[in-house]
Amino acid sequence: MLKSRLNFFSELAMILHTHSTGSGEPLVLIHGLFGSYENLAGVARALSDQWQIISIDLPNHGQSPHAEQMDYPGMVADLAATLDSLELTKVAMLGHSLGGKLAMAFALAYPERVTKLIVADIAPVNYPRSHQNVFAGLNAVKLTEISSRGDADKQLAEHISEVGVRQFLLKSLHKSAEGFNWRFNLPALEQSYDQLLKAPQSDSKYSGPVLFIKGAESDYILPQHRPQILSYFPAAEAKIINGTGHWLHAEKPAAFARLVRDFLLSQHTKK
Repeated sequence: MLKSRLNFFSELAMILHTHSTGSGEPLVLIHGLFGSYENLAGVARALSDQWQIISIDLPNHGQSPHAEQMDYPGMVADLAATLDSLELTKVAMLGHSLGGKLAMAFALAYPERVTKLIVADIAPVNYPRSHQNVFAGLNAVKLTEISSRGDADKQLAEHISEVGVRQFLLKSLHKSAEGFNWRFNLPALEQSYDQLLKAPQSDSKYSGPVLFIKGAESDYILPQHRPQILSYFPAAEAKIINGTGHWLHAEKPAAFARLVRDFLLSQHTKK
């Protein structure tokens, strides 16, 4: 189902913004919702000694182009076009949260292009709405009236109590000569939110090596997700990082990077 729609979307595909570092076999890093490629900068630094790291800004995020809508077929086409532009035919891929869903969708659509897949704290399932307060906070920020990030933080705080969440969002607040604006395309993200919550749809499998890394205190990957995971990724294995939540790569970066490195260096036979 997913791949059948790619021919249409490939004609509309955008080239996404990338940042490359290191050398060696290519490893693509894909961040999550409301973020940018810089969210995985710690992972990039830790692994660039052995791999060429290609960090990607999702559509409607960071410095990538904006579009009115987002869904997985469109994003897969964007990612394929971006890798083509870099002349990368085969890559290892690591995605966190929304980026993990895109990485899974890409591997299902183009299994021959993915050598190994690492999925950080997300499953190929439908999720309920959980960002209503984030959208409310972002929409409450009066961009034309604020004069500092502190002003924006105060307005966000009326809807978002978690300091860490506000700090994460404020990383995408950009100041130019014209004033402040969000690097992400807020209207498009809000309009496309229900599509992004869905499981990637595919009638195929990716039989190559897959590692799911779960934050022990996160509920994004649950035991009941195992059948769905194995139906798409029969060779999947899982690791848990204790003392971490959904932002496991930021909470315990050394442990996260070690798991990724060990998996990438391990010998797997693609089924």
